[in-house]
Amino acid sequence: MDTRYNQVKDLITWAADYHARMAKRYSDGADRTDNERLSMALTYLASREVKMKSGLEALFHDGSDHSEVMELWFDETGDFPQPPRLEEITQRSVADSIDGVIETASEAQENLRALYAHRAECAKIEEEAAFFNSLAEGHEAELRKIVTSMREFEDI
Repeated sequence: MDTRYNQVKDLITWAADYHARMAKRYSDGADRTDNERLSMALTYLASREVKMKSGLEALFHDGSDHSEVMELWFDETGDFPQPPRLEEITQRSVADSIDGVIETASEAQENLRALYAHRAECAKIEEEAAFFNSLAEGHEAELRKIVTSMREFEDI
């Protein structure tokens, strides 16, 4: 995102697209590797990314009243603090090792969590802070789930 003023819905759309790109990256990695455990781990991560993408997209249609928050504008004086790093993560090779995949997945989730936490800190109204805090907490939980599941793939 290269404009100074953005709406919350633009950030959510960007994040959903990011999850889609990571899902494709993991899926492509699963197709390229001959290591069965690594392929299973990458397939699992691809499915988690698709689930997160769908969850974000559902915010536009879930019947809850996020519409007020989604329409809010915010002023960011420069690039968002995290997306350049997140973009770099999408370019990494993910078919090397389970440890490498855990590192990539963890870094992506942590950077997204930090992005949402940053937006919560900068929020102008309570509903916006609560919205982004909820997303940040969701990424913390997702990271714990991913690391636990990935460690199980190592034990197979």
